[in-house]
Parts: sequence; C-alpha cells; structure tokens
Amino acid sequence: MKYSIAIFFTLTLFIYACKNKSSNQTKAVVATDTLAKQRFFPVTNYIKGQLLILSKKVNPLKYTTIDNRTDSVWLKIEDLSTAVSEFLTPVIDSANLNTLFLEKSFKDQTLNAITFTYEPIAKIPDSISLSNWNVYIEPETGNVKSIYLVKTIGAKTIQLTWTNNTNCKMVYLTSNADGSFKIEKEEKIVWDF
Repeated sequence: MKYSIAIFFTLTLFIYACKNKSSNQTKAVVATDTLAKQRFFPVTNYIKGQLLILSKKVNPLKYTTIDNRTDSVWLKIEDLSTAVSEFLTPVIDSANLNTLFLEKSFKDQTLNAITFTYEPIAKIPDSISLSNWNVYIEPETGNVKSIYLVKTIGAKTIQLTWTNNTNCKMVYLTSNADGSFKIEKEEKIVWDF
C-alpha cells in the first residue's frame, strides 16, 4: 500500500511538472510571436522625410541656450541634417529594434493624441544609445503631431522633441552624483515662422 501511494504521488508530480513546462514554453512562444508582430512607427524615415520637405523651404533659425543666454543663427538648409544627425542613428523601425523595445499605445486625452510609447524589454546593448521614444498622432487626421526621443550616452542624456512641420528642440543633460540632471544646453531649430 505504501508503494502504491508513493508511485501515485510521483506520477502526479511528473504529470504536473510536464504540464507546467509546456505552459511556460507556450508563454515564451506567444511573447516571441507578439514581439515579431510589432510594427514600429518608422521614426527615422519620418525625420528624413521632414528634412527633405524642409530642403525646399526657407532656411531655419537655430536658437542655442547655455546658462540662460540665448543666441540665434540662420542655418543653411544643407546643415540641417548635420544638426540633427545624432537622432538618425540607430534607425528606428520594426526591423532593427523589434526585439529590444516594446510598443504600447493609448489615447491620451490630456494631449488629444494617440500615444505610442516604446520602452526597452531588457538591457539594451552598449552599441545602442537609444533609451525610449514616444510618437504622438492626431486622432482626427492620423497625422504625426510630435515625436519625443531620449538617448543616453554615458552620463549624458539627449532629448529630442520634433514637432511636425514646425520645429525641433534638443536638450543636452548631464547627470549629477545625486541623480538630478543639469541642463548643459538647449538647441531649438524653427522652420515655420
């Protein structure tokens, strides 16, 4: 009788273990399939498209603020790509970052926009300085309202806010020992006057 109970108990544990292993494998396959089906908004192509449209317009005005002092200069159209080149790599699209970032979306009523947020799934390789980004879409038209990107390079953080057909703003931050940030400089490029 003792052996029958022991065998029954062992078989029950074996069946339970097999069932849980299969369930965990199914969850891993579902998660992998979800990541493979993500269709990221092509941010890099969007910015390059905006630069192409701008190349047919008037020269943009660049404002640089350091220590509460602002200076402005007219940019040549051909220098605009160089001014925002930091945000053209890595290429942000489904093919390149699909396995590193997860897309979430929601309707943000405070901004009157459909917001797509992209955050890391796990530790990002050192070769990729991109931390996260958001894309804001106008719900009525489906047009891009703005894009917000964050890149981290060592102790420095760079933020880009690209407002559709209007301007872009880059904020350069340095992290302090206490975890706070200091603004080194801000650059705003305006092309819609």
